[in-house]
Amino acid sequence: MQRNRKENPPAPFQSISWRRLFAYLRPYTGRMAVAVLALLLSSGLGLAFPLVIVRLLESVTQSQSYGPLNTLAAALVGLFLLQALFTFAQSYLLTYIGEHIVYDLRVALYTHLQRLSLDFFAARRVGELVSRLSSDVTQMRTMLTTNITSLLSQIITLVGAVVIILSLNTSLTLLIAGLVPVLLLVAFTFGRRLQGMSVRVQDDLASSTVMAEEGLQGVRIVKSFGRENYETSRYKAAMQRTFRSSLSVALFNSIFMAVMMFLGFGAIAALVWYGGREVIADRLSLAMITGFLIYGVTIAMTLGGLGGLYAQLRMAVGGIQRVFELLDTGPTVQDASAAAALPPAEGRISFEDVWFSYEDGAPVLQGVSLELRAGEIVALVGPSGAGKSTLLNLIPRFYDPAGGRVRIDGRDLRGVTQASLRAQMAIVPQDTMLFGGSIRENILYGRLDASEAEVQAAARAANAHDFIMALPQGYDTLVGERGTKLSGGQRQRVAIARAILKDPRILLLDEATSALDNQSEGLVQEALNRLMQGRTTLIIAHRLSTIKVAHRIAVMDEGRIVELGTHDELMQQNGLYARLYAMQFKETLQAEAVL
Repeated sequence: MQRNRKENPPAPFQSISWRRLFAYLRPYTGRMAVAVLALLLSSGLGLAFPLVIVRLLESVTQSQSYGPLNTLAAALVGLFLLQALFTFAQSYLLTYIGEHIVYDLRVALYTHLQRLSLDFFAARRVGELVSRLSSDVTQMRTMLTTNITSLLSQIITLVGAVVIILSLNTSLTLLIAGLVPVLLLVAFTFGRRLQGMSVRVQDDLASSTVMAEEGLQGVRIVKSFGRENYETSRYKAAMQRTFRSSLSVALFNSIFMAVMMFLGFGAIAALVWYGGREVIADRLSLAMITGFLIYGVTIAMTLGGLGGLYAQLRMAVGGIQRVFELLDTGPTVQDASAAAALPPAEGRISFEDVWFSYEDGAPVLQGVSLELRAGEIVALVGPSGAGKSTLLNLIPRFYDPAGGRVRIDGRDLRGVTQASLRAQMAIVPQDTMLFGGSIRENILYGRLDASEAEVQAAARAANAHDFIMALPQGYDTLVGERGTKLSGGQRQRVAIARAILKDPRILLLDEATSALDNQSEGLVQEALNRLMQGRTTLIIAHRLSTIKVAHRIAVMDEGRIVELGTHDELMQQNGLYARLYAMQFKETLQAEAVL
């Protein structure tokens, strides 16, 4: 499946807040200073190397004893040793700083993602966000440590070499200097193109990551429909796009490096030709031309390295922008500046002329008004798309209504903190989500400081304790990713135990028993009946066994509540509820009559 991709021009350097980028280095200023000092000393010693070579050659051609030669050779070994030590210090410190920056960035980005509202995730795929956490953050680390310090080292080496050769021979220096504008023009041209190509590679990689994640998370569906080959072909196609994009970058980068190398060593050839004429004319010594050649090679390689670094920096700009864009995305549902903690709730919930629509603008809720008394159990029924789940999601403020108000105990939810609001409610969804740890860890998610006795009591209340103890490792059994090692009914009972452990004042059940067989449903429904006692409960359900416990039933259609009353009252009205009952609950009623 080919993605539609809008081609955007490469972002310029000035589009990035460099102060913000370098702020990630601030906690490591001391270590970075030592690393830079080690880099300066290492680069300085590297610049001294050709001068020692010149002196060695002069001592060989002019001296009649081994003394000066031995001294200079020992000095050369000493220079190499010191340079190696400084290089080690620089390399280790930069790696240390880089790994810490990756840690800081990933934690900050993940923390920020956790704070964003549900509409953000509804518009994006998880695999793309994972790609941002991995590859784009790594690009930022590389720019802040390796690229920046390499740039500094190359500049020091270039300036130092130019200063030294100017002191050796002005005419030869001017010969090399003529190459600089050409190299800079080539670097700028190729670097801008490489940035755009690199962004395309990152986008294609993110797309393939999304496909891999979806295929692996939905592996049961894939296998049930026999779509293994189809998923493989989708992923293969995505990876082929990534491969082609990466190959284009590699080809373009190889051409760039080859051009830079040709220009650099072409200058060296010109230097050899011109220097050789000077030696033949006895205007320059062999030792001096040798030193000049070494410095010339150093300058050529440095200019080539600067061009390559420029290209790498341009390639990293897109990744840095994507990370900053995520960090700059704010939650659409936010606590008001004067928001207060919600006191222990009685549980009265009221919807007052509530309107809501998603991004497409089509109204999902249209003037809904409904009052739930403290401790009351209300069931929401209606055809698919009627707005039941949307109405339920407004209670924990996963979304805010576009119009009207939602209140708990008379308090507008916009005036209380989200944390205090959600602390007093529990949700058991239709699509049970378990984390890939142990059963104990998943139940403890309801209340992290609960004791082992409380965990087991919650499991017993959810009728989950017996099947848990029958597992080889009991409560320490790993459930697998998303709970795939447990059956649907077992996952649902663990989720209900998690809700029971939280002991909420408000309970939200979204098809909570839909994944259970008849035997499990009876056991869990019994546990839910105990849990719902004295708690305000809103239920979305189609199964008769769940509807029976409701004090009232609200019937929704096209974003409105069209009927409200008890089961008997609604059946007497012979309206939408009666028709739904006849269609959806008739088989269940017949099965119960048989039993």
